[in-house]
Amino acid sequence: MAKGSVRKKGKKWYYRFYVEDASGNLVQKEFAGTESKSETEKMLRKAMEDYDAKKFLAKADNLTLGQMLDVWAEEDLKTGSLSNGTVGNYLQAVNRIKQHPIGNRKLKTVTSEHLQKFMDLLAFGGEEGNFKSKGYTIDYIRSFHAVLQQSFRFAVFPKQYITFNPMQYVVMRRKAEEDVDLFSDNDEDAEVINPITPEQYQTLMEYLEERNKPAVLPVQIAYYTGLRLGEVCGLSWSDINFEEQHLTVRRSVRYNGARHKTEIGPTKRKKVRIVDFCDTLADILKKAKKEQRKQVFSYGELYQRNYYREVKEKNRIYYELYHLDGTEDIPLDYNEIDLVCIRPDGAYEAPATVETALRTARKRLSELDDNFHFHTLRHTYTTNLLSNGAAPKDVQELLGHSDVSTTMNVYAHANREGKRNSARLLDKVVGE
Repeated sequence: MAKGSVRKKGKKWYYRFYVEDASGNLVQKEFAGTESKSETEKMLRKAMEDYDAKKFLAKADNLTLGQMLDVWAEEDLKTGSLSNGTVGNYLQAVNRIKQHPIGNRKLKTVTSEHLQKFMDLLAFGGEEGNFKSKGYTIDYIRSFHAVLQQSFRFAVFPKQYITFNPMQYVVMRRKAEEDVDLFSDNDEDAEVINPITPEQYQTLMEYLEERNKPAVLPVQIAYYTGLRLGEVCGLSWSDINFEEQHLTVRRSVRYNGARHKTEIGPTKRKKVRIVDFCDTLADILKKAKKEQRKQVFSYGELYQRNYYREVKEKNRIYYELYHLDGTEDIPLDYNEIDLVCIRPDGAYEAPATVETALRTARKRLSELDDNFHFHTLRHTYTTNLLSNGAAPKDVQELLGHSDVSTTMNVYAHANREGKRNSARLLDKVVGE
């Protein structure tokens, strides 16, 4: 147990105790207490208990892999320069690793063999203890590999819990590609994400108008602008320029599973972009804004307003999204944001809610493909523009793609009819 004492300076009591510095030498640390000696003594006991507990865990012999991951997350991951989205993904991977028996294994006993077995379980599927894996994609597995690689490097230096990094011998494996069925009747392009036709879009709109009206406006915006779901949900009315008929994409709404909060963050490429829109969408937006003004009076003081709150953790900033009605006190650190996509009572429409609405529509409407989802609207927007003569570079900028090849790959992947027409160009050659 650390040694400590209290002393009075002026009207206030202070407590102090000895701790080890980086070189292992004992140095005295002093902290301010209160004007009460007994309260300050309680603070001293609590501080020494916390210090001894952390000191105990810091000994590599007592540290488990899960505990090391927690230390790495607090001291290195959250204080680093990675984006909030990446940090959130890595924290979810940390929690998943801790659910596996390897998370309870003493750090010094974790070998490359243990880690390889865990990574293979993620790749090929199976279960160990209460941990189950259905076999994940290589992109999903990369997060786990990065977490383990970086945390073990951190455990070697600067923490010096262990002397070498066992992850250096671990490789990422993936399922072998399934053999092609030479005698199957299925088409080669069965997995292609097909853009929806105008008729399918109209059917979807009619269904949502009747069954899930709050999802209508997000779908309409995505259909006519190609915005991602989080970008649609993050639009505010100040982002809409009716005079010049364009909108500004500044932010994206997402649910942070690690923090259990809905947050406003940057777009995928962390860049602001301008997206022009057509007369049809202009009319839709004007009508939506007018309808929302009516709802304010209809709901009265029960109408919800949306707010963001800046929260600082470590050296990073999060913007949490909330909604409150007129009967609730508004905290001083809440800032109102006038979102475009809201529910009838004014509360923000969350991305997950829209996804659920479209998932249900896909099951109920036979006209929609089995692989239809919100992102299909972005593919549809791309295809509609390019197939009608839009310049690829313009479409790339409207979509916010980092490279025009990405835009063209989406178009080529989705446009089955275009490929068919290209092949038939040879008929003209032969006919000449």
